[in-house]
Amino acid sequence: MAKYNITEKKVKTAAYRALINPSLMDKLERSILDIVYVQKKYRDPNYSAKQLAEELKTNTRYISAVVNVRFGMNYTSLINKYRIDEAMVILADPEYRKTNMEDVSAMVGFSNRQSFYASFFRITGITPREYRLAKESAGEKTSYAKAMKAKKTKA
Repeated sequence: MAKYNITEKKVKTAAYRALINPSLMDKLERSILDIVYVQKKYRDPNYSAKQLAEELKTNTRYISAVVNVRFGMNYTSLINKYRIDEAMVILADPEYRKTNMEDVSAMVGFSNRQSFYASFFRITGITPREYRLAKESAGEKTSYAKAMKAKKTKA
């Protein structure tokens, strides 16, 4: 350890996070989920925390605080998580077997294939191609349309 001077990552606590009223945090959490997940704004590659804050008539610090406290990640990680979740459904769907990775990437909101691959690997530990091949060999028979319909009935 001394050779590379590696130190443990310090956990930072932003004072403003504790200042947000819990009921406001609950309201913002529900609104963020509604806009980002239910309305599928994560599919828009240009949708930013600033735009979300404007829609919710608040500021980006509040958005950041709620996402950090309630979801345990930053805004970009949250958006990418939803994108990768949807990409996994698409990649497992036999109807999309012939769809190339660039198109899958664009369908879920990534602006380029490189960021799609990097996020997919960071979240799942494997590449999208490896995931697709594993699902094909496992004989996954669920269709994307069925999965999306099931998600809607749960929400």
